[in-house]
Amino acid sequence: MKLGAIQTMKIIRETKSGYMLQNDVFLPKEAADADFSEGQKAEVFLYNNRKGNVFATTNLPAVQVDVYDWVEVVEAVSGLGVFVDIGIETEVLVSQEDLPPIESVWPAKGDMLLVNLDTDKKGRLIAVPAGEHLIRKHWQIAPSDLLHQSIGGRVYHTSKEGSALISEDGYRGFIHHTERKHEPRLGEWVEGRVIDVKDDGTLNVSLRPLKQDSMHEDAKTILKYLEVNDGVMHFSDKSDPEDIRGTFNISKAAFKRALGKLMKDGHVKQEDGKTFRM
Repeated sequence: MKLGAIQTMKIIRETKSGYMLQNDVFLPKEAADADFSEGQKAEVFLYNNRKGNVFATTNLPAVQVDVYDWVEVVEAVSGLGVFVDIGIETEVLVSQEDLPPIESVWPAKGDMLLVNLDTDKKGRLIAVPAGEHLIRKHWQIAPSDLLHQSIGGRVYHTSKEGSALISEDGYRGFIHHTERKHEPRLGEWVEGRVIDVKDDGTLNVSLRPLKQDSMHEDAKTILKYLEVNDGVMHFSDKSDPEDIRGTFNISKAAFKRALGKLMKDGHVKQEDGKTFRM
């Protein structure tokens, strides 16, 4: 008897609410796709509910122990993890131990995770997200003509350094932290553009707009910062790049482009290493 796996089990007897299978496993009638008789065999999937009770279902999910599939997130519970729908009568937990340390980038309802099934130390069925070791075995080699093309994909790993996605066509893309305005959630669908096709067939992807579009967005960000700081900021085109990135999450080059546009349009001026709203 193995949780998270499909197996054939014998019907021992029928009860008012379901069927008792061998090894004292219960198959509720609402989880059975047919009427069974004593001695008959049924192909079932075994799981336990949130109370730890073992049940059987004839709804056979694609995801199993050692079998990966995409599943939808249905709920996130702070301090515990997220629950996913694998196609059976109860949701399965993805433990916080297998999620990013910062809860703001945990998957949200509707996000999709590539997982397989396992059991935790207490013998409870859990879902475990796929890691880089699995993606490496299955990604597709990206063609060079993808350079500068738009691309969409699902984030399967994210950190302060960057995020990794897998596209619908199976291409593996990396988003450096400088190429995103915020860290996307694990399981989130993101859309960007290819900025490099590497020799190993993987992609570098940017979620930032093109420079001409980004300049307008960055200028708005600077004006908003000035607005909430009484029209003055201790930043100029001479400021430290790390200070700029830490405050505005953009490069110094992008900051200077946006600041130059604002000065040209007469919105700001610089004096003594500071910038003032006009």
